[in-house]
Amino acid sequence: MVEALPDAPPQGADALRIGGLTRLTGVDFPGRLAAVVFLQGCPWRCGYCHNPALLDAAVPGALAWSAVRAFLQQRRGLLDGVVFSGGEPTLQAALVPALAEVRALGFATGLHTGGMYPERLAQALPQLDWVGLDVKAPAQRYDAITGTPGSGARAAQSLRLLLDSGVALECRTTWHAGLFGRDGLFRLADALAAQSVPHWVLQACSGQGRPQDNLSASDLADLGARFPRFECR
Repeated sequence: MVEALPDAPPQGADALRIGGLTRLTGVDFPGRLAAVVFLQGCPWRCGYCHNPALLDAAVPGALAWSAVRAFLQQRRGLLDGVVFSGGEPTLQAALVPALAEVRALGFATGLHTGGMYPERLAQALPQLDWVGLDVKAPAQRYDAITGTPGSGARAAQSLRLLLDSGVALECRTTWHAGLFGRDGLFRLADALAAQSVPHWVLQACSGQGRPQDNLSASDLADLGARFPRFECR
């Protein structure tokens, strides 16, 4: 009796390990109604991570790409875009063909990333309309916050790629004074402004209050003056 061959591993976008799907959001892709596809796995260990269940790259996907594809086909004309988030989406090689499929369906494409894989980001950029880059800290604090040596250099490389690409970009930083102090925040603002970052967002750290609760009005005005667009969330 001839033994049956094992099933071939998934190829292309079908190889994505998907941790979850938000079917409609108005806040994750600026100016667009979008779906969010959450990809499994992230090598960084930021203490304030909002999606800790998505960190382990060995966890099997909860949803097949074929199911997401079918959902998107039914939402053509109803949704404007699709955002890939995580975890860290650029961890997975299948991100790039998935972006191409989404574009072929007529959707705008967005990406949430920490910038930890600049080589994969470079491959994805031709398929992207917008990127939200998480800028974790001033250079001196990066490795301590991510728990990963060399993370700051890789994030800096990704930022340069994004600025050179012309793809719409939002940089955002989760901040409270326990992560790094006011002086570090201003050093980070200066470093981003020196690179002509067009849009910087300060985000609240869960349980630590909003950034605007921990900074004076004059501090916020000084930070905002450095950028064409500045927000606190």
